[in-house]
Amino acid sequence: MTPEDRDLVNAVEPEGRYANYFEIGHNAFEFLLDFGQAYEEGEKAQIHTRVITSPKYAQTLRDLIGESIDQYERTFGNIPKD
Repeated sequence: MTPEDRDLVNAVEPEGRYANYFEIGHNAFEFLLDFGQAYEEGEKAQIHTRVITSPKYAQTLRDLIGESIDQYERTFGNIPKD
């Protein structure tokens, strides 16, 4: 990818979506991460985004989320468990 191509890719602002519902699946080759919103008790959650990635990148994501949670808790205190 040339620097010009990279500039075009970075010029697009990613869409932000709120998620409070998650599903994760996997097979031998990939992980499927579904993100969505759940509203009222008993109402089916609405999935709005699916990310498909390799097991190696799923592992990297797990590590990054763990590091971010640790940093958050050092700054703001423990996240309460429901």
